[in-house]
Amino acid sequence: MRLKNRIAIVTGSAQGMGYAIAHALAEAGAKIVLCDISKEGVEKAVDEFENDFEHVLGEVVDVTKRDEVRRTVGNVVQKWGSIDVLVNNAGGALHTPHLLQEIEEKDWDLVVDVNLKGTFLFCQAVIPVMVEKGGGTIVNISALAAHWRASLAGVQYTAAKAGVEGLTRQLAYDWGIHGIRVNSVAPTVTITGERIKSLWDAKEEKEREKVLSQIPLRRLSTPTEIASAVVFLASDEASYITGITLDVSGGRYLR
Repeated sequence: MRLKNRIAIVTGSAQGMGYAIAHALAEAGAKIVLCDISKEGVEKAVDEFENDFEHVLGEVVDVTKRDEVRRTVGNVVQKWGSIDVLVNNAGGALHTPHLLQEIEEKDWDLVVDVNLKGTFLFCQAVIPVMVEKGGGTIVNISALAAHWRASLAGVQYTAAKAGVEGLTRQLAYDWGIHGIRVNSVAPTVTITGERIKSLWDAKEEKEREKVLSQIPLRRLSTPTEIASAVVFLASDEASYITGITLDVSGGRYLR
């Protein structure tokens, strides 16, 4: 197994893309820490994972709260001794408006805090643990919007994900000497839940066709395809890859 007995934290993993990423890491042999702000969601996800995997831990955490992040990291270290993989997946447009004139300050703060600040806080808490053990891998979930534009979200999302990619590059540069690799994965539109599905379905057929026409593979991605990219970057197969953003976009960024 590519990640046998490695300890992996996945934020925002009670459902959607985070759930798919955690499941793929577990299938690759990792011990999984399912993190989410929803207590009910974490409990449900842990129950489901325990049907198939032996090593599963659930943590309820608000990624924007430093004390909660540090508590979570401490709990993982106390239980399993260290941390090998961190996937900062918590984020998204978080039900905020996508039209500029409708975006309120609270919408901006929420999206930037969860996507960017949350990624920073988890990296800040986990990197010292990885330094102590001699290395580790971090995969941050960005988006094609970070270096192109968004299809279903507003400027707050685009700006936050651009920040995630900048953070990724700087951390890779700063901590590579300690054996820590930091990369990001940038999906295009991926149907990860009912909200994204409803936003996609709400577009006129002409709009959907326009988006698909920009993708050489002519289809949207699946959470499983994004998860496969994360597993690759977390594994030894990517041992000389750091500081990059891997587009998993069906070639959309080529257009």
